[in-house]
Amino acid sequence: MEKNIIPILMPKWGLTMEEGQVNEWLVKEGEEISVGDEIIEVETDKITGAVEAVDAGVLRRCIAENENIYPVKSLLGVLADSSVLDADIETFIKAYEIPYSGEEDAEGSGPQYLYTEVDGLRTRYADRGSDDSVVLLLHGFGGDLDNWLFNLDALADKHRVLALDLPGHGESGKTIPEPSISGLAKFVGKFLEVVGVPSAHIVGHSMGGGIAMQMVTECPESVKSLGLICSSGLGPEINSDYLQGFVETQSRRELKPVLQQLFADESLVNRQLVEGVLKYKRLDGVDAVLRTLSATLLSGTQTILSDKAIDSGKAILVIWGEQDSIIPVAYAQKLADSGNSSVEVETFDSAGHMVQMERANDVNRRLLEFLC
Repeated sequence: MEKNIIPILMPKWGLTMEEGQVNEWLVKEGEEISVGDEIIEVETDKITGAVEAVDAGVLRRCIAENENIYPVKSLLGVLADSSVLDADIETFIKAYEIPYSGEEDAEGSGPQYLYTEVDGLRTRYADRGSDDSVVLLLHGFGGDLDNWLFNLDALADKHRVLALDLPGHGESGKTIPEPSISGLAKFVGKFLEVVGVPSAHIVGHSMGGGIAMQMVTECPESVKSLGLICSSGLGPEINSDYLQGFVETQSRRELKPVLQQLFADESLVNRQLVEGVLKYKRLDGVDAVLRTLSATLLSGTQTILSDKAIDSGKAILVIWGEQDSIIPVAYAQKLADSGNSSVEVETFDSAGHMVQMERANDVNRRLLEFLC
């Protein structure tokens, strides 16, 4: 590849993604691009997201057309220095071929979905990267490991990254052995034992953050550090209308506005995302799981879990979306004002409760800085 020519490719966000639709270009040909700039909006069967620049340059060609669908790793556009000749860019475009991405191609195969048994419960997980330093990602209420689809690969560049479907969620068994934050924390500790990981950096989103903090009590030797993203357990308030709506709604029309509360940009909640959640909610056993969790764990007031975690002396990074309408960003601000040297806090604007999706590059950057 000409070193001054940088391809913009259709990303692979998760193992099941095979293609994506280009919704619109966010910059025009001839514009200067900096690292981290949003270049093009892509819609998948999970969610709509923006492809961000990993290199700087000039957008020399917009190849992909709006509203067209392209396979993963298709050439969407080209960045290049202004000094690169147009003829060289045209030669590059004509010569480009989509790389082979068979199972034996580790670079193109994406995060592998694996299955194991923990306390007799079938548990799905992803295992990405190969470093000795292990990061474990815990999703929130009603979610699954695909909530990390914008984060897995970025973190796996520097670490081994595990993400699992918690009991009752995703493709794991639809029962909860012990329906409490304590029980789920014990379950996650046993999962680490099953996959042969003695300790990990635990990063939890929402309910997953509460579980991460409880692990400091249940299995402290398993926790190297804590990453808490819009975490439960830091204060009593939670949007109970959202929880009730998520549990009770049974139609696409009713569920869409409920899910939109998770994002600062409501347009990110597309038809595919809504239908995917509805499909999950209609599985046998899911309704009972959601009702149990919402009633016993997140029923309008939260149990404060942070005191012991913070007093443990373990390094803690707190990340929040400033437009979070599920759990107040004030909890992050309170920690930032506490003066505790073991706690780092960062908030991001233009992001809601799913900040790890809406500001994925920034969240990934901040997590990698913290984990180094």
